[in-house]
Amino acid sequence: MPERSTTLPDDLRADIQTLWDYHDMHHELRPADVGIGLGSHDLGVATFTAELFHAGMFPLIVFTGANAPTTIERFPRGEAVHYREHALELGVPGDAILVEPEARNTGDNITLTRKLLESRGIEVGSVVLISRPYQQRRAYATCKKLWPEVDVICASRPLPLDEYIENIGDVDRVINMLVGDTQRISVYAEQGFAIPQAVPDDVKSAYDRLTREGFTERLI
Repeated sequence: MPERSTTLPDDLRADIQTLWDYHDMHHELRPADVGIGLGSHDLGVATFTAELFHAGMFPLIVFTGANAPTTIERFPRGEAVHYREHALELGVPGDAILVEPEARNTGDNITLTRKLLESRGIEVGSVVLISRPYQQRRAYATCKKLWPEVDVICASRPLPLDEYIENIGDVDRVINMLVGDTQRISVYAEQGFAIPQAVPDDVKSAYDRLTREGFTERLI
């Protein structure tokens, strides 16, 4: 298999950074009732969830996620299960972690986590959603649609774009995911899966240029 590049193309850097900044909700972290780690290919979500737990940001973690085509090889037992195992390795006690192993999309993540907590009699007034950096805005919009009464804070590992790409190991994958999530902000709102979010003109222009450059693998 050829080695994947981790270097941002100079001619596309500004557009990629524009999308990266747009998806960051810039929420200020504060203590919440539950931390919800959204399953994905990025084990850094579990790492940062564990860090926030140790920092006292929440007393309980829910890891949520089954598998997607992009994660089945890396996490054969399911995203949430592997996230839990990683958090245990990082010193989070087992009784502070719940696993929701069935979710296959962000809507499922929210809905099934809510049902799990309700089934345990756990009252929740506030949550921290921990996700990939470029999933923050979509996760927020989805949560506000499906769980509107809860106070939601979004968080991701505080890595700059270049460092995140180096960590993932594949610049094309990150760009395609950024472009795909940008499209989903509007499409999912139109389909009733999420609340509407404003999309500034510079974000629309950056998205259009990157799709013309061929970054369309994650488009609906």
